[in-house]
Amino acid sequence: MDWGDLPVAVIGAGPVGLAAAAHLLERGLEPLVLEAGPTVGAAVGEWGHVRVFSTWRYNLDPAGRRLLERHGWEAPRPTALPTGERIVSDYLKPLAATPELAPRIRFGARVTAVTRRGLDKGRSLGREQAPFVLRVQNDRGATSEVVARAVIDASGTWNTPAPLGASGLPAPGEAAARTAGLVTGPLPDVARDGFAGRRTLVVGSGHSAANSVLALAELARTSPGTHVLWAIRAESPARAYGGGDADELPARGQLGTRLHRLVDTGRVELVTAFRLQRLEILDGPAVRVHAHDGRTLDVDRIVPATGFRPDLSILSELRLDLDPAVEAPRRLGPLIDPDFHSCGTVPPHGAKLLAHPEKDFYIVGMKSYGRAPTFLMATGYEQVRSVAAALAGDTAAADRVELTLPDTGVCSTDGRGGAGADSCCGSVPTPVAISAR
Repeated sequence: MDWGDLPVAVIGAGPVGLAAAAHLLERGLEPLVLEAGPTVGAAVGEWGHVRVFSTWRYNLDPAGRRLLERHGWEAPRPTALPTGERIVSDYLKPLAATPELAPRIRFGARVTAVTRRGLDKGRSLGREQAPFVLRVQNDRGATSEVVARAVIDASGTWNTPAPLGASGLPAPGEAAARTAGLVTGPLPDVARDGFAGRRTLVVGSGHSAANSVLALAELARTSPGTHVLWAIRAESPARAYGGGDADELPARGQLGTRLHRLVDTGRVELVTAFRLQRLEILDGPAVRVHAHDGRTLDVDRIVPATGFRPDLSILSELRLDLDPAVEAPRRLGPLIDPDFHSCGTVPPHGAKLLAHPEKDFYIVGMKSYGRAPTFLMATGYEQVRSVAAALAGDTAAADRVELTLPDTGVCSTDGRGGAGADSCCGSVPTPVAISAR
């Protein structure tokens, strides 16, 4: 097969994955999108009840918008704040249904491994001349292979949340508590999932945590017996409160302001410097949460908002160059380390910073940030614009920056307030444009 006939494989049909496909088409390249779920935006749909704090302006990729408008699509009001459900129904599904993209998306196609054809990781001779091979498992368990000229991994991190344990490992008792339903998903729908009249602990200091705390506080206002506790690892909640009126996204600034007010008025019990050590299941059922310093909290449920991690297991036969701390591309890592940066201090970037020793392989979207939480969807759109240009041989366009990000109103952290934060600007589903992909 001629290399020119091979597609560029895109892993994941979330917002960034579909944007990558749209940009590739504009560049005259053939995309093939492989989505593990049954529909586009499958991860976004899992937190569809959440209203993001970024307006539609930041949730639409330029190439995706151009493709849709050619078919008579009308964009939502740019100043409106969509829910995850509306992002899927009003943007992602129409985009995936266009005649250009629809035949180029495979659903129920889970990528389990990526390698070079005929070469393992240790073989160098002829490596750049060998196409990629992606091993794909369908929803019936059957396995097939896809051959590609390049690979863009936009698979996100939604399915690999970080554990509750403060040392980076699941806390003793955590697995049993999850099995018992005492530990929920990262962004549960508290109005529907049986939180009324219960005592709930939210763990984490980013916007995912803030969303859950605010939703639970609203539920407590109308449901007697509902109590809200919020535990953070930092000694101060200042970073979680954000930039307030200085934030260029008003809804994001208001998020922290409302959170601050709930704590000040006692409607939310804030527990600082809480480093979770182990969980103990009690009768009820309930759970006792033990901290390293001996403190304990007895609650009915725990909402873990401690961030996410990249699944790198499918890439074990590729030559990657990753930052040892955040597991992002090495040149990007120091720019996004949450101990030293907020998303307001991370510059837009593209193919050059995302490149690996494995030529024509890129990790984009939330997964490109590894363990760092400061990803913005608009950043993902700029990443794939640049990557598509690089794959098309347009180095000048790939190196050009075509994005201006809104300021958070928060300066870089000094490190003391950032430990354990799942985001300073909104992690997977509440960034300046969510990205579960």
